[in-house]
Amino acid sequence: MNGGQIKETLKDGGAVFGFMISASRNGKWAVTLSGGGIDYTIIDTEHAQRSREELADLVLILKAYNVSPIIRIPYPVPHYVAMALDAGADGVLVPYCEDPQVVRDCVAVKNWHPMKGDYLDRAGNTGVFPSDKTRNYLAERHKNHTIIIGIESEPGYQNLEEILKVDGLDAIFIGPNDMSTSLGIPDDYGNQKYWDVIDDIVKQTEASGRPVMIHQQNIPDSSRAIDAGARFILHSSDQRLLQQAMQHDFSALREYTERKLGRSLSIEVEDTVETI
Repeated sequence: MNGGQIKETLKDGGAVFGFMISASRNGKWAVTLSGGGIDYTIIDTEHAQRSREELADLVLILKAYNVSPIIRIPYPVPHYVAMALDAGADGVLVPYCEDPQVVRDCVAVKNWHPMKGDYLDRAGNTGVFPSDKTRNYLAERHKNHTIIIGIESEPGYQNLEEILKVDGLDAIFIGPNDMSTSLGIPDDYGNQKYWDVIDDIVKQTEASGRPVMIHQQNIPDSSRAIDAGARFILHSSDQRLLQQAMQHDFSALREYTERKLGRSLSIEVEDTVETI
């Protein structure tokens, strides 16, 4: 899918599917991803270090293989939103937002880049533009771009009602690790306290006409997120999916070889991928 198709599908009440690129760096991975059944991918730059040149190259090749690239920026800072758009991304995920004004400033960049300074402040906060022609030109330029705001803490959750009033905000992202840690129950996704917050965020966000993205790491938790109403479905990461595929295949090969040789070849495996 491209950025416009992602937005249209979600606007029509549909669902889109993607995963997080947290470790892969070579653009050749786009060939693999294009056959993986995904519509989009999040390129992580919050926890992964990437140069601007590397980002631009990866975005370009993902688009060539019809996988919509969305960049998770390092911090909720407007300048990083502009950098993601300049790299060619179809969308920007702004992490760990708590302050409605910060959200307003980041969304303004997505809507009105490359305006800067006083003109951008006026456009974002008062809706005043140099001319109607300027407004229409920039609206057309960014009509297929998506900005996703991360609600990943209890303070962010408490400010959600005000954040959802920001015009031009396209979707809400929930980071389960950060959110559960903020709630005092780190990575305890069986805890009803966690799901009560998730359910309420989804309810408020869908009522405002926007979809929710929840980054769960396994099928049961991702399924529960879908049950809660998530439609911008973000499941797992390149590291975890590769490790799970390796564990599955090599476990099967070890069991087969055990039967052939008549000796035990099994080993203990574990999930060694850090949750981010």
